[in-house]
Amino acid sequence: MKVGIAGLGYRLGYLGKVFTEMHPDFRIAGYVDPAPAGLEGLQKAGISAGTRYDTVEEMLKGEKLDLLMVGSPNHMHLDHIRAGFEAGVKVFSEKPVVVSTAQSLELAGLLSRYGRENLLIGLVLRYAPLYRDLRAAQAAGHLGDIVSIEASEHIPPYHGAFFMRDWRRYDRYAGGFMLEKCCHDIDLYNGVIGARPSRVSSFGGRRTFVPANDPRNRGINDLEVYHRKPVGWNGTDKVFDSDAEIIDYQVAIVEYANGAALSFHTNLNVPDDFRRFAVIGTRGMAEGDFVRGFLNVTDSHTSDALVEKTYKATALSQHYGADEEMAAGVVASVLTGAEQPVSVLDALEAGLLAMAMDEARAKRTVIDMAPVWDRYDEALMAKVVA
Repeated sequence: MKVGIAGLGYRLGYLGKVFTEMHPDFRIAGYVDPAPAGLEGLQKAGISAGTRYDTVEEMLKGEKLDLLMVGSPNHMHLDHIRAGFEAGVKVFSEKPVVVSTAQSLELAGLLSRYGRENLLIGLVLRYAPLYRDLRAAQAAGHLGDIVSIEASEHIPPYHGAFFMRDWRRYDRYAGGFMLEKCCHDIDLYNGVIGARPSRVSSFGGRRTFVPANDPRNRGINDLEVYHRKPVGWNGTDKVFDSDAEIIDYQVAIVEYANGAALSFHTNLNVPDDFRRFAVIGTRGMAEGDFVRGFLNVTDSHTSDALVEKTYKATALSQHYGADEEMAAGVVASVLTGAEQPVSVLDALEAGLLAMAMDEARAKRTVIDMAPVWDRYDEALMAKVVA
């Protein structure tokens, strides 16, 4: 299985190791990256990154690939996906798949031409054992109709500081924090609710990573925690005085077309971090936490515990046992066409909701998503002009 990589950063450097462990015939034939931060990790693991190319188009011409893996900065994804499609190669893209509504509509048009099955998406949490067990409990009827969800993704200070220092600090490259980091979670709860969001409101900003909160103002000079996670392209050492455009906290509320509601909270300075949810249905509730590793499902009428499970992190995975499951799934899709638990349409719809959250925050208004869905559906159904 020959693979080319567009954007060999830390994430795809890590995934190169995971994919190799999950499939011994996985081979990186080449990569495109002017500053490949993930290269050293591959080399230490004894994995070759193949030939270095200057452009994705050059790599696609120089190698007969089974899969193009896109891990470039988010704003470049669309161009690299398009190049793979035009070369007739199946593509795997890290999340978020694109960074704007305009790009979402353009990609929808490409999918109508080249086929949705030719783009796989790295929304890795869909593969997590905990989430699969949640959906199984839902399918078994333990929850009934979903009424409301309270959920959060909270980031510890070392990781929050990373966002202030990495290229992701610029909205123009990342698309905003809710899109860059929380599209995972938004996708999960979209899946549980099973309907499109219709109205969105949101509030947030940056209050922690600002000059007034620099620990040196309090006589604390050990700043190691804020530099623990390495940055790659276009990085900086500045944390509290960074030129970041990205925010560090946000809350959002969403009403869905079927009447269900979601409240979501994220913060980049949570030292005892958690990533939890409470899904409330007409027959029962499910409470879980990816970080703390548990899922409890309780019957509403009897208060009986229907599911009580705990989960342990695996040595290989950065995402609660999900990375190796995703790698196996992507390989199976390339080799046999096996269907995956997340689709590019799931990714686009989660992304459009994240963008609406940011728009609602910036404009301090409620966003009606109906016009977006009309344009999106029109793009998906576009006929190819001969």
